[in-house]
This record gives sequence, structure tokens and C-alpha cells, in this order.
Amino acid sequence: MTARLDVRKMYKLFINGTFVRSESGRSYPLWDGKNFQGNIARASRKDLRDAVSAARVAQPRWWALAPQLRGLMLYRLAEMLEGIPGIPEDEIARAIDRVLWYAGWCDKYGALLSSRNPVAGPHFNCSTPEPMGVVALLAPERPSLLGTLSELLPILVAGNAAIAIASESDPRSAVALAEAVALSDIPPGTVSVLTGFHSELAPAIAKHDAIAAIAFSGADRERWEMLGRESAASIKRLRPFRVARDSEYFDDTAESLDAIADYSEIKTIWHPAGF
Repeated sequence: MTARLDVRKMYKLFINGTFVRSESGRSYPLWDGKNFQGNIARASRKDLRDAVSAARVAQPRWWALAPQLRGLMLYRLAEMLEGIPGIPEDEIARAIDRVLWYAGWCDKYGALLSSRNPVAGPHFNCSTPEPMGVVALLAPERPSLLGTLSELLPILVAGNAAIAIASESDPRSAVALAEAVALSDIPPGTVSVLTGFHSELAPAIAKHDAIAAIAFSGADRERWEMLGRESAASIKRLRPFRVARDSEYFDDTAESLDAIADYSEIKTIWHPAGF
């Protein structure tokens, strides 16, 4: 029997609902010990700009959908996560539970984050949450699927579009997540997944004027401080520094209404009171 060459898998970027190679043509090899796992597309700053452009178009459309419909689309995402190969069963189970938990908040969080504020004088003063726009996510290294989802979901529930920069050490879970997103009816561009080096993409994220906020939960305080410095000119929201342990993502504390509020802007309206 004639031996054949191995087909080496190439993991692509997910931008605007389509799987594409990096415009630079770059990639890097992924090894598991001595075993070659595939070539990973290395996103460039141009790829990031393309993802942001797609997100800016998609975000108003995502926010314009009925909250119940956004919840159903996230529920569909949970269905698509069933049976992803190569992910531990306990992580898959917890990931599905987390998607369902956040999906249920799509038509509820607005009521809890809204308020009628007391004022002196013949006026009404009301506050209500609205999305920030485009949010970039530097995904935690581990657990690569559950960690990415835990940071991604509150961004989407709040009505934002998201650009996730996958774990460097093993981005395959993020690519599998992108495949599930592609089948979940979530509008193209609402979620983009880029693979590559955080050290290269993080400064570009911080300087991009169209990115409204950055989600970062890594242990690298130096990188967090760099994000704060570089994003100051464009007045981005950067979550306070915190180190999320791997086990923390398996705990219920990794899901909260506060996380949705982190990616919401509170709009306050004054209106004369009628008599």
C-alpha cells in the first residue's frame, strides 16, 4: 500500500462570518509536546482593522434585533457547542450552561439596569442601558473555550459586537467556537475570532479609535498597564486588573449581571413632567 502525505490542517481567521487566511499570509505551527497539531493563521493589524469594520456595521443590526431573538440566537449557539471534538466533557458542559444562562438575560437585564431617578422640579429623569459599540477581547490562555465564552457572552448580551483574540497556546477551541457561531444565526460581523500573537495585536487594539472597550483578564500586569496607556487617547473602557484562575471559570462566580453592566453605557433622559 502506497503511503500518502499527511494533510496539515490550517486554522483560519473568522471575520465577518467567513473563514479567511491572514492577509499577510503568515502562520505559526502549533505543537502538543512533540506532536504537530496544525498551522495557526497569524492575524495582522490589517486583519484587525477588517474585523473592526465588519463589527461596526454588524453591531447596530445586532442591537436592533428584539431581545428575545438575540436570546434565541445565543440558545442556538449552545446547541452548536454540543459534541465539539477535543474539548473535555466537563468544559463543554459548563460552556453550554454558561451560554444558556446569559441567553436568558437578553430580555431581562435592561429592566434591572434601568431606573427612574428622583429629581427636584417638574421633570422625569430615567436611565437605561445601551451598548458601547465594538469591544475587543484578549482571551485567557486556559480554559481556552470556557474562558473565551465567559468573557465574550456578557459583551454580546449587552448588544455589542465583539472581536476575540484567541489563546496563543491553543487557539483551536476558539476556532471551534467560531464554527459554532457561524451556524448559530448570529449576524455576520457580530463576532470575529482572530488567532495570532497578543503582543502584536494588543497595541493595535488599544490605539484603534473605533474600539470602545477592551476585555482583559490575564496575569500580565505590564500588558494591562500598556493597554491603559495606549487606549487613553481614544477613551476606551478597560476593566480593572484581575487575574482569573483557570478554575474560576468553572465556578458560578464567572457569570453575573455585573459583567453585562461592564459593557453597557447608561443613557439618562430628562423629560418635562406632564400635568
